[in-house]
Amino acid sequence: MTKIDIVSGFLGAGKTTLIQKLLKEALDGTKVVLIENEFGEIGIDGGFLKDAGIEIKEMNSGCICCSLVGDFGASLKDVLSKYAPERIIIEPSGVGKLSDVMKAVQNATTDAGVQLNSAVAVVDAKKCKMYIKNFGEFFINQIAHAGTIILSRTDSMSEDKLKECVNMIREHNAKATIITTPWPELDGTMILETIEGAKDLEKELMEEAMKLKEEEHHHHHHADGEECHCHDHHHDDDHEEHEHHHDHEEHEHHHDHEEHEHHHDHEEHEHHHEHEGHEHHHHADEIFTSWGMETPASYTKDEITAICTKLENEAEYGLILRAKGMVPSGNGSWVYFDYTPGETDVRDGSADITGKFCVIGSKLQEDNLAKLFQK
Repeated sequence: MTKIDIVSGFLGAGKTTLIQKLLKEALDGTKVVLIENEFGEIGIDGGFLKDAGIEIKEMNSGCICCSLVGDFGASLKDVLSKYAPERIIIEPSGVGKLSDVMKAVQNATTDAGVQLNSAVAVVDAKKCKMYIKNFGEFFINQIAHAGTIILSRTDSMSEDKLKECVNMIREHNAKATIITTPWPELDGTMILETIEGAKDLEKELMEEAMKLKEEEHHHHHHADGEECHCHDHHHDDDHEEHEHHHDHEEHEHHHDHEEHEHHHDHEEHEHHHEHEGHEHHHHADEIFTSWGMETPASYTKDEITAICTKLENEAEYGLILRAKGMVPSGNGSWVYFDYTPGETDVRDGSADITGKFCVIGSKLQEDNLAKLFQK
């Protein structure tokens, strides 16, 4: 029986770091395939994970609920026939809805020999409050449908702030197991055992996800009866910020940073709207956009750090939720970086086929980003 584990989490939460920890400490010797559903054009995480010794099946598509269902089923069958894995780990886009992913898995796993084993949400404890307020429709969906919620970056938080985060999560999921202990203090085997201990809850959550999917499908129809085909990414509203760019999603390292709270609470960033008495269900490509570029140019660590610092300027570049990349730095060396609001990690990395930058956020100022990263 092939087990399928979904490891979800908002942008920059630490999904890839958790997967790496599980692979190293709990699944060593297990035949594992990682399926990544990316949001954006330029794939990054396949490069980050290429040394982990697992197969990467990258699927650059932004809407699991419609356009990816067929592709997902075909990809899953391909993976099963080609690799015969003991376990498949699905790492969805950070701006995807976990209920959509669960529904896609359910539709694609009707054949015997495959089962949904777990649905996990990784939550950056420091940014929980800000993301619930500004991107609640997506962030809360991930929390509400997870059997296990794993908090990242808890080692540098005060006890009061951590309790506040847990209480906010409990408002949306009263039953899930919440892991609050800092990851370095936990062995991956213990984390996996905790995840797999939520079997009965997973079945209940799957039923809720299926019900929610049916309700949302009803909302995909406009008032005039015309169906909204969310797989058609050519929007007619001429809003540049709604254009869907496919970019890769998530890699994160676990570091001890000072606690920063960036509350982007401006009214224009409140995306959890109510319309005429019922909730409007957005798709990720309506709220989030991504920008990316490839370059052979060399950058020093100081130059990359300076660029990341400027990304905090929301008026100039938009609300940047995630940025990452890998670029040459001269003399055969390479620089890798990860950015989330208030936190930047710049480090040495191995060579890749070409330099890449990816930025994900809301209302991105793409021309200004191009000028910032261009060299």
